[in-house]
Amino acid sequence: MSTRITFAATLAALAFAATASAQDFAITNATVAVGDGSEPIENATVVVRDGKVAAAGNGVSVPAGMPAMDGTGSWVTPGLVATVTTLGLWDVGAVSESNDSRAGDANFGAALDVAPAINPASQHIAISRAGGITRSAVMSGPSEFIFGGQGAIIDTGADPQPITRPRAFQTVTLGESGARIAGGSRTATHVELRNALDEARAHAAGRWAGDEAQLTRADAEALGPVVSGKQKLFVEAERASDIRAVIGLKREFPRLDLVLVGASEGWLVADAIAAAGIPVIANGLVDLPERFEQLASTQSNIGRMRRAGVKVAINAAAMEQPRYLPQFAGNLVSLQRVPRAAGLSWGEALAAITSVPAEIAGLGERHGVLKPGAVGDVVVWDGDPLEVSSTPVRVYIDGIEQPLTNHQTRLRERYRDLDESDLPKAYDW
Repeated sequence: MSTRITFAATLAALAFAATASAQDFAITNATVAVGDGSEPIENATVVVRDGKVAAAGNGVSVPAGMPAMDGTGSWVTPGLVATVTTLGLWDVGAVSESNDSRAGDANFGAALDVAPAINPASQHIAISRAGGITRSAVMSGPSEFIFGGQGAIIDTGADPQPITRPRAFQTVTLGESGARIAGGSRTATHVELRNALDEARAHAAGRWAGDEAQLTRADAEALGPVVSGKQKLFVEAERASDIRAVIGLKREFPRLDLVLVGASEGWLVADAIAAAGIPVIANGLVDLPERFEQLASTQSNIGRMRRAGVKVAINAAAMEQPRYLPQFAGNLVSLQRVPRAAGLSWGEALAAITSVPAEIAGLGERHGVLKPGAVGDVVVWDGDPLEVSSTPVRVYIDGIEQPLTNHQTRLRERYRDLDESDLPKAYDW
């Protein structure tokens, strides 16, 4: 029996999470975007069984007895994958007691690990989930050292276990920000970076310098997987010359698994980035320089790098607001209509916020796509997901339907009726 999707339907709140299990379901007659760069498929079907995608596309049959929802007028995509976020690390940014996104006075840098600090009850996770974000790479920023520490991959499910992969990558900041931390100049930044990698390599080989080392033993140990290529190194760099310096690191440390973050001037050295095989996580809307290292900024940056063969994922401008990723991706689709500009096709734009960031973050081919065997991260939208007027109406993570409520939605309902006589005295959890 087929049950039509009720877009106004709500779910029982977070209490379900502890006992929820993967659901078998199908969505029929929907516009389905697989997430691999291809264009949307009309009147298609998605089947999810045992928490994984079983089939997606035209000509897909719904197994007998499986609950099926009529998705007429709706769009179905993989869950969105956000990279370089601070989800779960803060509640109120200006209140230091609730903000774990930086360790300003810590004696460690590379050894810092965000995983134990991530709060699954954070409203920022709930708001992002309601925006279609199902997986995210969470990182902390550098403070006393150019290394920000080890980031984690999380899911945004309403359960107490958000960590998909702890210590998934290491972060380091170059450019203007790194120069301020290292001593006021890029020259100091590059010395600090290379010395750290050298000391980590020596520590791994049993040649620890002890009291003469610049790194703490904990930081050197944390960088061991980086120099051996077992852990990705996310490098924040904007200026073309800084990007060339990052590419040069591969000659000195050939095992590094590098990812460029930012790369506002990446289009100037796109061929070199592509030749080095380094993926990029870039902001989709930077078209004016905010700093000297972004003087060559252009909104065509991602499109031009993509044309040069660079693997590029879209990052939101604000690390704490990944729900804006569809808007950024949609702008790059519209950019194709601007003379002499370089944007993305619709399929490329969706892939840049689903399968491409999943691959860059190390999640592999089973994330960010609607293909047999992929995880059951599925989002149902009430329209084209790259249009700002469209919103998710159902979100599944590992085949489990998720609540879309949060403080913002409860505030909306509280003040929808301005009759103060019937307002509740307190908020319901």
